[in-house]
Amino acid sequence: MSERALITGITGFVGSHLAEFLLAKGLKVYGIKRWRSKTDNINHLTEQLNLIEADMRDGHSLVEALKEAEPNYIFHLAAQSFVPMSWRAPSDTMETNAVGTIHLLEAIRKLEIDPAVQIAGSSEEYGLVYPDEVPIKETNPLRPLSPYGVSKVAQDKLGFQYHRSYGMKIVVTRSFNHTGPRRGEVFVTSNFAKQIVEIEKGIRKPVIYVGNLEAQRDFSDVRDVIRAYWLSLQKCEFGDCYNICSGKPRVIKDVLNILLEKSKSKDIRIENDPLRMRPSDVEILHGDCSKIMVQAGWKPEIPFEKTMSDLLAYWRERL
Repeated sequence: MSERALITGITGFVGSHLAEFLLAKGLKVYGIKRWRSKTDNINHLTEQLNLIEADMRDGHSLVEALKEAEPNYIFHLAAQSFVPMSWRAPSDTMETNAVGTIHLLEAIRKLEIDPAVQIAGSSEEYGLVYPDEVPIKETNPLRPLSPYGVSKVAQDKLGFQYHRSYGMKIVVTRSFNHTGPRRGEVFVTSNFAKQIVEIEKGIRKPVIYVGNLEAQRDFSDVRDVIRAYWLSLQKCEFGDCYNICSGKPRVIKDVLNILLEKSKSKDIRIENDPLRMRPSDVEILHGDCSKIMVQAGWKPEIPFEKTMSDLLAYWRERL
């Protein structure tokens, strides 16, 4: 009998790639989706998936979902994941991310089941990082600089608490920036790629609007990240947390230049858009992933230039 995996947030960017990965491994894959969620990312998988309508804000619906799925593994990806939105809707972000995690863990506890659970944390938990604290290790202080970062710290610590209090098999992963095909257009690399393709197709004038180009981010390919999620439940220590990153920070301006070099259009202008600036921004995210490399044998494999080429190809096909 096939092992069963449940993915919260299966309709999202990462959830769709994880679903593909788990299906290829022969698992029976269940996914939680809200009734109003768009399913574009998983339409090519619908016949292979078992989708359950539920909501992270409704504990009863999660109990019913877990009863149906009977999972061996739970990958908890559902979240309000757009950092700028968390300033506009901080309480909504906290309810979805933190309270939603409580509902999930309480459902597991009430049903007295024993799945291995991966909670998708974030490098945004680290927030304010001083120059002498990079590369960032899991032991670095957590100083979140956004409501989103605070909500992820809450998820992280809830995972630890439920492991210690109830013996739940929980691993927390702190993923740094990840991108690739299907990345939502509000996120920086995908937004740049979409604007470039719109220019190529004559949909917009040859101008790209940008926010803070001086920030440094540690980018990985989503297909490397979901492989790390899987390995975290196979080989890592329950009750512990693990960075997932490339270990190579990139200035956002350099990322934009890579995309522009791959563009079919030339003479594209760059203009600042004040609406794309954050009230407080994390200046540098440079991670140390040696812990998961040693314990799980994971390492990033997909070159960043290929990730950017695949992202452009995704938008060229979609637009």
